[in-house]
Amino acid sequence: MPVDLRTRKLAEIVVKYSVVVKPNEKVIISGGTEALDFIIELYKQVILAGGHPIVSVNLPNVTDFFYKYTKKHQLDFFPDYWFNTVKECQCYIRVNSEANTRELTNSDPKKIRDREKKLHIISDYIVNTRDKIRRVTVGYPCLALAQDAEMSLTEYENFVYNACLIDWKKFGKKLDKISSVFEKGKNVHLIGDGVDLKFSIKGKNSVADKGEENMPGGEIFMAPVRKSLDGWIKFDYPRIVSGKQIAEVYFKFLNGKIIEFDCEKGKEFLGELLKSDENASYIGEFGIGCNPRINRYTNDLLFDEKISGTIHLALGMAYKQNGGGNDSSIHIDVVKDMKKAKIVLDGKIVQENGVWKI
Repeated sequence: MPVDLRTRKLAEIVVKYSVVVKPNEKVIISGGTEALDFIIELYKQVILAGGHPIVSVNLPNVTDFFYKYTKKHQLDFFPDYWFNTVKECQCYIRVNSEANTRELTNSDPKKIRDREKKLHIISDYIVNTRDKIRRVTVGYPCLALAQDAEMSLTEYENFVYNACLIDWKKFGKKLDKISSVFEKGKNVHLIGDGVDLKFSIKGKNSVADKGEENMPGGEIFMAPVRKSLDGWIKFDYPRIVSGKQIAEVYFKFLNGKIIEFDCEKGKEFLGELLKSDENASYIGEFGIGCNPRINRYTNDLLFDEKISGTIHLALGMAYKQNGGGNDSSIHIDVVKDMKKAKIVLDGKIVQENGVWKI
């Protein structure tokens, strides 16, 4: 079948702009069988850039089998061979696609958490050592994600490509302008429908996501001072994490820690997340969605955290590029609509009802 030219264009942007592959660099391309057409185009672009592609294709319908039948020695197994491969590479491209987003719905949440803690050192290396490995997670339209977004596959393809195929250098300048305001800021107050939460960002780095580590990009994000959060927040949008949905999430904070939580769906699983380690009940990221081409919820965080007029908080790990401050084996973002709320920075309203005042 002929290749959608938008697929080829997206592969070109990812290789030339997002990770900037150079001659003789080793590049991991990881994705599922549902994204084979895109993986092939990425492979070709890496070759054209003079790099050495290393392809890792994930098998469908095996992860639930693993958690159902795995023994303790298998759950505890650490893939040194893979970590060594990762450390030898200069770029990592992860294709965000799914054959079945609910595959792990009935899997043991404790086994999932234990396995993710075991593998955390690999993911932490990939996301927090940009001086050693440049990485990007890129969206790709597939049937399972289209179903979760409640779109036809054609509608979802148009949505994904519209959000990704933009002039990132031009749009990046707008994001840099917003980010620079928060870079100078000290205290944030989120106030309005479903939220009354205060925290400090003093001394933390604000980063503009311009499509270099996420494709699509379109947010600014920072790490709150670990023990500064006080107040409460109720999130509007559900999340699918490891095949399990959490919905209508509520958090109450005191001195940075979640002291009370609730949700309409997935409360037991959320409780397991919060017990992952001693820092899992603290917040590692405060982000603000800014992509004007992402204007609807899709059940896929790669897009949902970029919805214009939203904010998100992440349980657990704080990125090193934001200044760190909270090490954890998890990093779970939850998104809130701010169309009936304000973002107040150092006493000044910088966004109201989703509209920037900057």
